[in-house]
Amino acid sequence: MTEGTWNPGINYSRQTGDNGQNYGPQQNYSGQTGYAPQQNYNGQNSYGPQQNYNGQNGYGPQQNYNGQSGFGPQQYYNGPGGYGDPQQQYYAGQPMHAAPVKKKKRKKKKILFAVELIVLLFLAMGLFAAVKLGKMDRVSLKNILINDGVGAQSGYRNIVIYGVDSREGQLTKDSHSDTIVICSINKNTKEVKMVSVYRDTYLDNTNGEFRKATECYFFGGPERSINMLNKNLDLDITDYVTVNFNAVVEAVDLIGGIDLDVTEEEIQWINGYQEENYAVTGAEPVLVTSAGYQHLNGTQTLAYCRIRYTDGYDFKRTERQRTVLTKIFEKAKSQGVPTLLSLADTMMPSISTSLSNTELIELLTSMGSYTLGENTGFPFDQYPINDSYAGDCVVPVNLANNVTKLHAFLFGEENYVPSQTVQDISNQIIYNTGVQ
Repeated sequence: MTEGTWNPGINYSRQTGDNGQNYGPQQNYSGQTGYAPQQNYNGQNSYGPQQNYNGQNGYGPQQNYNGQSGFGPQQYYNGPGGYGDPQQQYYAGQPMHAAPVKKKKRKKKKILFAVELIVLLFLAMGLFAAVKLGKMDRVSLKNILINDGVGAQSGYRNIVIYGVDSREGQLTKDSHSDTIVICSINKNTKEVKMVSVYRDTYLDNTNGEFRKATECYFFGGPERSINMLNKNLDLDITDYVTVNFNAVVEAVDLIGGIDLDVTEEEIQWINGYQEENYAVTGAEPVLVTSAGYQHLNGTQTLAYCRIRYTDGYDFKRTERQRTVLTKIFEKAKSQGVPTLLSLADTMMPSISTSLSNTELIELLTSMGSYTLGENTGFPFDQYPINDSYAGDCVVPVNLANNVTKLHAFLFGEENYVPSQTVQDISNQIIYNTGVQ
């Protein structure tokens, strides 16, 4: 073109131009040579993206082409020799050979975006859980005792659960540990075994005094009680979870109750303890009127856990407590992680623990992979006595032999040889009580 000034969006039809050509984006062109994107062209040569072309040579992406040679991705092509995207659905000629570079990039972006969403979701859940877990009472255990020669129980995580008879909300002092349950988690198999230590077991209270096991928690809280268990049983417990009456009621009610087999002699005690529970928890009594397998709510279940005056006494009571823990675990697990998180949220004010938020979240989210194994009471061999020196208590027969059996039960350690500390305590118990 010899005259005129080029401008986008202007139609030039001067004779000195090239046969009425339009030079610019979004041009309509009916001449011979068009160089612009998004052109509508009916001539010979078209060079631009998104072109509609009915000529000979088309070079541009997203072209509609009915000519001979098309070079671009996402082409509509019905001629021979097309080199377009192999994923096109508009090909009636020969095979197409170009790699779908742009689609790969888009696919990668979608994958990355999905991963980012998942990461953000987990971060949000973690933040939510951390805020909720902040309502829980925390105790840092600073002086945990582990006997000389006792290393970490390799492959196992040992935690103790306490149920305290708190009347005024105390969780770490001035409360007897009615429930002492050692939970041993096999890290490889995810199997959890439970051992109840009878509350009246005659043991070294860590300071040379020999008294009932339950009294350690009353006078020294969870730290002293854990040290008592480690010293007398050659264990390496470093963490605990304590729950009070309210926690049991709330947990059972939240999962919709549990099914238990009630005996005739248990009925009066369930109903009687509910009256006492009402004074502590505010939960209205719901009387049990018949024996047999039936559905119990929270306050009924708590009363069931507290029974100690039927046949079997405290031994039978700890069995009931392990049964209830098993029922709660299995039902909560079947209802999934949302129920577990809701359960934890509801129970927070009624719980004290040494576990960190990270550890608690890990335990909660991993619960679906855990299975409950066998459970039992300790001591395996015992003798109840009531004298002026030891009082009304349960004496291990003898402690060293019971510890050997405990390690075989929890860790599969056959013929375990107790530490010298346990041997000395065992001999002192024999000397004090005459039971061997």
